[in-house]
Amino acid sequence: MAVEKQYESDIEEILSHRHDNGSDLWTTPDKRLIKGSPFSTLECIMYLLELGMEPTEPILEEAAELIFSTWQEDGRFKLYPQGSVYPCQTIQATNVLSHMGHAFDARLQKSFQHFLNIQQKDGGWRCNKFSFGRGPETEYSNPFPTLTALNAFRFTDYLNNEPSLDKAVEFLLEHWIIRRPIGPCHYGIGTLFMQVEYPFRNYNLFVYVYVLSFYNRAKKDKRFLEALHILESKVVNGKIVVERVVPKLAGLSLCKKGQTSELATIRYHEILRNLE
Repeated sequence: MAVEKQYESDIEEILSHRHDNGSDLWTTPDKRLIKGSPFSTLECIMYLLELGMEPTEPILEEAAELIFSTWQEDGRFKLYPQGSVYPCQTIQATNVLSHMGHAFDARLQKSFQHFLNIQQKDGGWRCNKFSFGRGPETEYSNPFPTLTALNAFRFTDYLNNEPSLDKAVEFLLEHWIIRRPIGPCHYGIGTLFMQVEYPFRNYNLFVYVYVLSFYNRAKKDKRFLEALHILESKVVNGKIVVERVVPKLAGLSLCKKGQTSELATIRYHEILRNLE
């Protein structure tokens, strides 16, 4: 998919931030690839892909090399030069590279196996980092990293062929019932979750339904169908209306708050095709 003329200004805006963090490709000199949100390396790559830029464009090929430079032999990605390497960071890097067409790269295949090796008993993934303290809710996995892992896995042969992923889907469907904040990072399903956010960058109704729509385990489940029904109730004349966008992205034409988004609508129609 090529970049349409109407989105060229969005591309220019994103590229204008490529040195904001002190180095090229939206990163810092010491390769902090998730620093500078919403204009971090990993996020900006996803925006450019969403706008139709091909992964074979030189800037995205360079960005892929940058991410792979942080890959470790055990399959993890070290997105910060110091400190612990958390599963959510490896999940984010793997998801971006999968969207760029690298899911079958031998290094990424090792990362996918790493995920299966560290999957929690409840079916999800979690980090041993307790920013909010410890309590019964922190015994659960983190829903959004789990959803992001499933987003990456859908580009592989594991999709609808790996029972462990069915467990991850079930964990997320159960969160639809639990609703309350769970996991060490306290991901909940409340008012903000129900607001349609685009592009996909936070745990919310739209990306929840979108990712789960690829998994047979979810497609006919009443919990998923309830979430889908709520999303459908927000559609206006067959198009997705953006209800929430991070302020620094408000100037982009692809995600004007309170307006329909053609690119978001493409994702919505993808959900419908997945359910046919």
